[in-house]
Amino acid sequence: MQLRSLFSAVALAAVLAVATTTAAAQTASAPLVPDSEFYFDEDSRTSQAVVAIEGSGDPLVQQLLQAIQRDPRATAETAQLAHVAMAGGRPDLGRELYGRVLAQIDTNHGLYRSVLWNYGWDLYRTGDHAAALDQWRTLVSTRNVDASWMPTTFAVVLWQLGRNEEAVQWYAAAVRTEPAKWRDADQYETLLPDWRAEERATLAEVRQAWAEAPPEWG
Repeated sequence: MQLRSLFSAVALAAVLAVATTTAAAQTASAPLVPDSEFYFDEDSRTSQAVVAIEGSGDPLVQQLLQAIQRDPRATAETAQLAHVAMAGGRPDLGRELYGRVLAQIDTNHGLYRSVLWNYGWDLYRTGDHAAALDQWRTLVSTRNVDASWMPTTFAVVLWQLGRNEEAVQWYAAAVRTEPAKWRDADQYETLLPDWRAEERATLAEVRQAWAEAPPEWG
């Protein structure tokens, strides 16, 4: 059975039978610039995939559906299925599943941050850059410490939204924090192995704009 057929199965309808609500997203239009300290902590627990079950294709979807049917509050499995749905061309279903997860957990839950981080990237890759930014801004608001994923991630999404000045400021913050990594674009593939080629290309555009007109402090 193909992925699209599985996602249309009666079993999935049962999984989604519980109504869910999501918190109102922050506005993506408010200015977003790095703070003056330019220090970013590693945040590997956030910037990783949510993987409850190893596998791929139809067998993975079947296992995830079975796990969720057994336990409708199977948070990790639902988040993983949401990612699979969005990557498989079912963004509406992915949003619904992510919404269900976020309605079940709070900021203290161990998966909260990684769910928001992954949801943001899944939205970005569907072309909904404003919604992606909303997720990442919500994520940042839940923690006072700045994270290492922020400068480059905010740089690419703000650039896609046409907010070039803000994007350049975030790239400048990355360079100022770790100049050996970000001053040039030749390490992108090593530094950003999970990014797609077009995403690294967008970051290179931001880097070029930074090189041509860096902020006074960067």
